[in-house]
Amino acid sequence: MSLAVSMRNLDQAFQGAGQKAYPFTSETTFHGLICIVVCNITICLAQTFASKSGVLRHDIHYWLGKDTSQDEAGAAAVKTIELDAALGGRAVQYREVQDQETNKFLSLFKPCIMPREGGVATGFKQVDEDEYKTRLLVCKGKQYVQVPFARSTLNHENIFILDTQSKIFQFNGSNTSIQERAKALEAVQYIRDTYHDGKCDIATIEDGKLMADADSGEFWALFGGFAPLPRKTAARDEDTTTGSHPTKKLLSVEKGKADPIEVDSLTRELLDTDKCYILDCGLEVYVWMGRNTSLDERKSASRVAEELLRDSDRPKSHLIRVIEGFETITFRSKFESWPQTTNATVTEEGRGKVAALLQRQGLNVKGLLKAAPEKEEPQAHIDCTGNLQVWRVNGQNKVLLSAADQSKFYSGDCYIFQYSYTEEDKEEHLIGTWFGKQSVEEERASAVSLASKMVESMKFMVAQTCIHEGSEPILFFLIFQSFILFKGGLSDGYRKYIAEKEIPDETYTEDGVALFRVQGSGPENMQAIQVEAVAPSLNSSYCYILHSGSTVFTWAGGLTSPDDQDLVERQLDLIKPDLQTKPQKEGSESDEFWELLGGKTDYPSQKISSVPEGDPHLFSCTYSKGTLKVMEIYNFTQDDLMTEDIFILDCHSDIFVWVGQLVDTKSKLQALTIGEKFLKQDFLFENLSCETPIYIVMEGSEPPFFTRFFTWDSAKSNMHGNSFQRKLTIMKHGGTPITDKPKRRGIASIGGRSSGAPEKPQRSRSVSFSPDRPRVRGRSPAFNALASRFENPSSRNLSTPPPMVRKVYPKSGTPDSGTKAAAIAALTESFDRPSARETLMPRIVKKAASPAATKTTSPEPNTKENSMSSRLESLTIQEDMKEGETEDEEGLPIHPYERLTTSSTDPVTDIDVTKRETYLSATEFKEKFGMKRVEFYKLPKWKQNKLKMGLQLF
Repeated sequence: MSLAVSMRNLDQAFQGAGQKAYPFTSETTFHGLICIVVCNITICLAQTFASKSGVLRHDIHYWLGKDTSQDEAGAAAVKTIELDAALGGRAVQYREVQDQETNKFLSLFKPCIMPREGGVATGFKQVDEDEYKTRLLVCKGKQYVQVPFARSTLNHENIFILDTQSKIFQFNGSNTSIQERAKALEAVQYIRDTYHDGKCDIATIEDGKLMADADSGEFWALFGGFAPLPRKTAARDEDTTTGSHPTKKLLSVEKGKADPIEVDSLTRELLDTDKCYILDCGLEVYVWMGRNTSLDERKSASRVAEELLRDSDRPKSHLIRVIEGFETITFRSKFESWPQTTNATVTEEGRGKVAALLQRQGLNVKGLLKAAPEKEEPQAHIDCTGNLQVWRVNGQNKVLLSAADQSKFYSGDCYIFQYSYTEEDKEEHLIGTWFGKQSVEEERASAVSLASKMVESMKFMVAQTCIHEGSEPILFFLIFQSFILFKGGLSDGYRKYIAEKEIPDETYTEDGVALFRVQGSGPENMQAIQVEAVAPSLNSSYCYILHSGSTVFTWAGGLTSPDDQDLVERQLDLIKPDLQTKPQKEGSESDEFWELLGGKTDYPSQKISSVPEGDPHLFSCTYSKGTLKVMEIYNFTQDDLMTEDIFILDCHSDIFVWVGQLVDTKSKLQALTIGEKFLKQDFLFENLSCETPIYIVMEGSEPPFFTRFFTWDSAKSNMHGNSFQRKLTIMKHGGTPITDKPKRRGIASIGGRSSGAPEKPQRSRSVSFSPDRPRVRGRSPAFNALASRFENPSSRNLSTPPPMVRKVYPKSGTPDSGTKAAAIAALTESFDRPSARETLMPRIVKKAASPAATKTTSPEPNTKENSMSSRLESLTIQEDMKEGETEDEEGLPIHPYERLTTSSTDPVTDIDVTKRETYLSATEFKEKFGMKRVEFYKLPKWKQNKLKMGLQLF
């Protein structure tokens, strides 16, 4: 990067600028800003913010008051370029003119900007601050301009604020919208807090209501009495500059002159890195500065652009300067072709060079060479141990799947799922559709229709999502936990399609040849994806399962970890639970393995990347006659979400369509269509996939994975009334949202089961507790519940409160035993409840803890719990911790081996079928396994399961 500028020549105020990023909040207008007052009425503002990638970005705004002279404006432009140089030559520079500011600039001053007459008091100018003057302000978008205090100023088209010493009046023109009135109240609140110390009365006056109340009478009395306003008033002051310059003009700037470039279409290749250019788009005029241009060349290009606007008398046009490599989205959108590139490499290179330059000048570079942020583990942000129901779409109907099949999907089918979980003491629901890559269009439309009917039947008080195969979000996998995707399909639509097209049926069969790629981060997030059974499908970064009939291979890539290999064992328990496997390591495979894959060939080694979450962008939406128009809301907050409107939150990896309570039913049903239109139009030029996950979020039912992007107050979204009425209520009650809306009860599950019953058990975090579903790794529900107490505390979902723990061993002084006892006590508390007893507690433990058994024990209050806890600990703790010795199950029932096998004609009932070996006597255990219990439980879990399979005990 060639930037001919010496840091010694820069303004001292700019030294150290941009070395730290600050968040913007409504309470800190200038927090995170550099504010330089130039020549009394010209201001430079620099905002530094960090993107998700850790890269620092800078925006510079220089604001010109209406009384700014040309010399002062020129000085501000020069200072802006110098400030950009101090920031490393990467800032986007905006020229702001009073009453014509950009939305991005106005968003820095929540809720509004109110220029004051006279400027700042200096040695040359005195400003009287003691006398409070009544003033009339008119709302123009996000600007509030002082207008003559006269009745003739009022009209039906605008909102006016009359600020007196004792009261603030808001006059709502009859042709203004509810949203405009609500936003104006934010300005009223700001005036009261800023200029009246929060102690001034507030009144709202509705245009056309004559003198219906005392406030109206007082308001009109200030204007000399009421008189009707004329019916026809001047149209709103809208920008018309765009139409005066319908075409785009590109000019090359050299030696202080701008020469037009005659081209049929604008492309990126027209811009030379050694030059500066002006792109005139009418309302917006851009100065593009190549990375290899000097400071003088940049100043010269800026002066030429200023002269262009002045000579053509275009005071409303915005002047924006961009640096090569850091162009804004709107600038890139002006070109017919702009290559999709990433700025990460350029940014880090430029950061290093700028830091070296600053360091040579003796400036502090701490923060400029900030290391990249640590990679965060993906989180669901909700409790993923709730209840799940899944339906497969079959034609125009949906078929409920059993618990054993609800996480087994086929690529040729479509599915609907309903997930219910508890959040803030109420039951929440997520209804989703999943489309396989090979599914037919008719069943996709049917899935959307059926899911919409489910949402409508629940009065739209649920979240909804639309997911495509291959683009699943982490939340989807955490809800399903053990997800298996097979080739082919089972639905009538898929069968009909392949028959009509004469396409070979690839539907998975247990006896055929199948290859599965195993992926995920752990037992609560693991997937087995069936791929083509050929060598190129392998990848050194993954483990695989290959089977052909009764022959099963496992293959571990050279770049996999022991955790990855453990997931293979867990998925084997679901795909091929009863067969011995032939482990293969990359580089030492058998000929039989390659023969099943059709021969050995090259295959990739790089891990499959997923779409990362980007910086969130909020858009307000207008959808009419199939056309979607959006407007970005910068520095957004929860208050920007209006209950009458629809908004889109774009996070790059997925998008959220937020629907207000007062949106009509027809528009609510079009929310998914609006999201699809947004992806197709790709307003941010992110190269978004049309299969990006879409979430539909209804006001009042916002899930945590949406609200995490805001500083959220749930009371605001639960208020009654429109946006104006809500904000007026908050103002009159001292800023506290008032809501008499009762807590929403759990909505009945579509499958016919009540979802609000407190005794309903939750799913195990490892797998469903249904008896007809195979359990992962042989763990029982009781073990899953208990083992979760010993997991890393940081992995606990924070939406679930920690359990109440009572001391079980009051005399114990061993920290470890105290920890185990506390966890066991917390679990055994749930055993006293009948519903939990049936779900979590093995019958054998219940028998051991029966009243008959406790009669012979000491009358100590906690004896029953101690006995039960110690026996349960002997059955489960050592399995998870891989330590200690398994005691003989004294007091537990013993059964003969023949009745414990899975093929027994006279099987034992009321036992934990995942731990059949625990019911063998010590003698028979050693005879069958060839070792003692203590030796058996020291083996790895996968080896324990293999031995149990061989003895038909698994």
